[in-house]
Amino acid sequence: MAGVKPGDVVLIGAACSPQFSGDRALMLRVVSVGEPDPYHDWIWVTGYVLDARGDATAKREVYVMRAGLVIQRRIAPAGGQPRRSSSRVRVR
Repeated sequence: MAGVKPGDVVLIGAACSPQFSGDRALMLRVVSVGEPDPYHDWIWVTGYVLDARGDATAKREVYVMRAGLVIQRRIAPAGGQPRRSSSRVRVR
């Protein structure tokens, strides 16, 4: 899967790695994504584990198959669109 980025909420399950099969699967709000291993397409993902209410419970760094990540939701960056700076200066 291409395009996983900070702010995404992803499901990490058995398709990512056997260690996350069954009840060991987790929802993760992504904080950072490392470069994929060019030979095997595994990737380091850092984020916060979410409970059933969507609250962060722990910070984790996991090594998973990029193709197995399932994006559940994309979260808009905080504050919306960045504001453009103006070259004008107000003097009062």
